[in-house]
Amino acid sequence: PMAAFTGGEVYKAEFDPTAYLEYFKFGGGTLGDEFLAFVLKHYCKTFTSGAVTGHTLIDIGSGPTIYQLLSACESFKEITASDYIDQNCQELQKWLKNEPGAFDWTPVVQHVCELEGDRNKWAEKERKLRGAIKRVLKCDVHKSNPLDPVVLPPADCLVSSLCLEAACKDQSSYRAALRNISSLLKPGGHLVLSGDLGSSFYMVGPKKFFCLVLTEEFLRGALSATGFTVETAEVLSRADVAQHDICDFSGMYFILARKN
Repeated sequence: PMAAFTGGEVYKAEFDPTAYLEYFKFGGGTLGDEFLAFVLKHYCKTFTSGAVTGHTLIDIGSGPTIYQLLSACESFKEITASDYIDQNCQELQKWLKNEPGAFDWTPVVQHVCELEGDRNKWAEKERKLRGAIKRVLKCDVHKSNPLDPVVLPPADCLVSSLCLEAACKDQSSYRAALRNISSLLKPGGHLVLSGDLGSSFYMVGPKKFFCLVLTEEFLRGALSATGFTVETAEVLSRADVAQHDICDFSGMYFILARKN
């Protein structure tokens, strides 16, 4: 099964951000709706409860998306987004600069504002996030400094959603990548990890991308082996296995861990 893993060069050549963003047209009844409803609720709880605060936050493997930062910008004034592929960084820049043709995140932003208590604050929230994201950097989780050549002071918080399982071909490379990103975090700082459980592939338009199948047990073990203490782990099994031809995930996870 290792041969099925999709490597970085394929991502550079074949990953289409526009096709990927189809998953995030919230309210369209896609698989993305299930995922977003789950993670946005937990991001809201995590970042608005006062449990996770600080000044600097780094998002590892942002992709072309911002959903993972919408609640975080209430608690963190300085956010660094990052991705391995240029086309994702360009897509993020397009939204940051409010350019024509940028993806419309409004339904997602409105949903987050509703979770936070006022749906009508969505335009203010977009402004706040655009102001908080100070830079979009190239990122490779297989490097000991994933943001190389940029060196940032250790952050108060790291977020990573749907990234490591796509970037790591086996369990030992996943643990190594966790160690690498951990170097970007202050001792006592928080790591917020979310993604799919049991997923071996996902479609982006007509292209199939294979990824590392994750279980909650593996994630807990990998985190403790790399110097993290799991504070909360939320897991939701999928009620319905329709659309298995698009992505074969069996559940979703949201983990809050603290660096020892």
